[in-house]
Amino acid sequence: MQFNAAVLNRLEDWQYQVITVVIDKKSHRDQYSVWRYHPYHYCLAVMLERYILFLHYGNHRGDVMVESRGRVEDEKLKDSFRRLYQDGTDRIPAERWQERLTSMELKVKPKTANIPGLQLADLIAHPSRREILLDNKLIADDRDTFGNKICAILRDDKYLRSRTGQISGYGKKLLP
Repeated sequence: MQFNAAVLNRLEDWQYQVITVVIDKKSHRDQYSVWRYHPYHYCLAVMLERYILFLHYGNHRGDVMVESRGRVEDEKLKDSFRRLYQDGTDRIPAERWQERLTSMELKVKPKTANIPGLQLADLIAHPSRREILLDNKLIADDRDTFGNKICAILRDDKYLRSRTGQISGYGKKLLP
């Protein structure tokens, strides 16, 4: 109990913003039967668009790091990141990506590197994913979990928001 309380206190106190993107792979596959973006790379692009806008509106620059998924998968994801950096997306031109990101290279670290930011992302990811699925009635689960307490903190102060305070579509996004 003391440990859980300490974790929740830190999650409240630390300065960070959360962007969670969840993809329904089956819907993605069904909706895009001809053109299909790799689901993981599509999530990366959508998440990074929001991150670029966050950096832009705050007049900041930032870096991007992900947890390793395996040599082949990592190389494919790095290639996808480079294309985003070089070409931009339909919504955000390449110039803005290059202006706001500190590197055209995606940083990839193994879990064993014990990177604090990646550990924080791991702690937040599952509860946030679960909440998005619950919000969209894709799962039914009324358990009271530790993750619910994490999500309450995220909703109160940590999810990225629009200028009007809207979380959905900014700090929380369900794809396809």
